[in-house]
Amino acid sequence: MSVHAPVKRITAPDIASRKGDATPIVALTAYTAPLAALVDEHAEVILVGDSLGMVIHGLTSTVGVTLEMMIMHGQAVMRGARRAMVVIDMPFGSYEESPQQAFRNAARIMAETGAGAVKLEGGSRMADTVRFLAERGIPVMGHVGLTPQTTNTMGGFKTQGRDQADWPAHIADAKDVAEAGAFSVVVEGVVEDLADQITDAIAVPTIGIGASVRCDGQILVLDDMLGLSGRVPRFVHKFGDLGPRASEAIASYARAVRDRSFPGEKQVYR
Repeated sequence: MSVHAPVKRITAPDIASRKGDATPIVALTAYTAPLAALVDEHAEVILVGDSLGMVIHGLTSTVGVTLEMMIMHGQAVMRGARRAMVVIDMPFGSYEESPQQAFRNAARIMAETGAGAVKLEGGSRMADTVRFLAERGIPVMGHVGLTPQTTNTMGGFKTQGRDQADWPAHIADAKDVAEAGAFSVVVEGVVEDLADQITDAIAVPTIGIGASVRCDGQILVLDDMLGLSGRVPRFVHKFGDLGPRASEAIASYARAVRDRSFPGEKQVYR
């Protein structure tokens, strides 16, 4: 009888130890169990991003995503993933009020999903909250640069750091979050040279999205890179074009229904 060794799930310390590693960290989003199982074979980190509000639920932004939505999708992803570290976004309004509010909601996410960490947006202003969570046993992934939950105050989805005078503030954001205890930091939507400086400035891995190939890892929204989304950011390379193929398959099914011509229909219904 063969005995299969249990799969060891990747943890926050494992990711933190990858700072400066020659092989970048592979990260992708997932929101469902079947897709999480596919991503799990190839990625070290699966992010249950609040982007699910737009990708899955048809919202116009991430602002309307609720804690209950994140927990539900987090549970699904944990059922599908066995090896990758699962990180769950804290949605807008669930952590900004105080470190105590953040802890209550982060603890609920961790307890009800079994995920390995939470992610929250914000730089220096969130450092005290990151520290409060980390000191109480909740691993935190930071997120600086373009922060989608605050695009209403940023004036939309705009690349950050085009004005070099803004660079010190972005670098300080990343340093403060890392020094507060974040085990890694997502760097989103910043000019390449700024992303490089952030990567050099902090002691934990940077995970780039629309930033620089020199980040310690990269992440994309799965549906964007598979070609399943509509309009996608300019920095996204489509590694697949499944949208048109899925549309063709649906059209073929519709024709078969209307023509009463299911392949194998007689065998199935005999």
